[in-house]
Amino acid sequence: FIMAVPAGRSVVFVTGNAKKLEEVIQILGNQFPYKLVSKKIDLPEYQGEPDEISIQKCKEAAKEIDGPVIVEDTCLCFNALGGLPGPYIKWFLDKLKPEGLYKLLAGFEDKSAWALCTFAFSAGRDEPVQLFRGRTEGKIVEPRGPRDFGWDPCFQPDGYDKTYAELPKDVKNSISHRYRALAAMSEHFSQTNGTMHTPVTDSSQMY
Repeated sequence: FIMAVPAGRSVVFVTGNAKKLEEVIQILGNQFPYKLVSKKIDLPEYQGEPDEISIQKCKEAAKEIDGPVIVEDTCLCFNALGGLPGPYIKWFLDKLKPEGLYKLLAGFEDKSAWALCTFAFSAGRDEPVQLFRGRTEGKIVEPRGPRDFGWDPCFQPDGYDKTYAELPKDVKNSISHRYRALAAMSEHFSQTNGTMHTPVTDSSQMY
């Protein structure tokens, strides 16, 4: 099973967020064999488990672009709430802000959480979807640090006394859930040198 994407080909990264594209390109460095271009597409808001949502979004995006695409999904999961807000974090953040996310756990002793990032790649319409996941464990704290990157002020990764928002960019980018998912994706593509021969590894699964 081979998915060949000619070298030098561009892949559409579905995002309307210039900051996110910048961070992704920065983390991937020059190991990644494709040029990433961003495009904002309004995809339906799917519900379900994180993997299912990523697969559906990627299939829909590949159909609309009719070519190779990458979509990203981020979840913030609270152990005390059985993994919620999870994929719905965007809506929770929108309504509650980082303070509210912290207050959600007021009645629970367990403040532990994990950040999950899933990148889904498809070579085009009706092609299989490949998932690359990254997970960072941490806890939910009273918000600290700059407010320009979503829920970063209230997530403190394990082993650090600073929140994502307070950590220097290069430190965050070396431990974050997004970094870990991108590292898995980058490693996969560099091993296969742009031709997707698929020995399926732990971090990557075909759907």
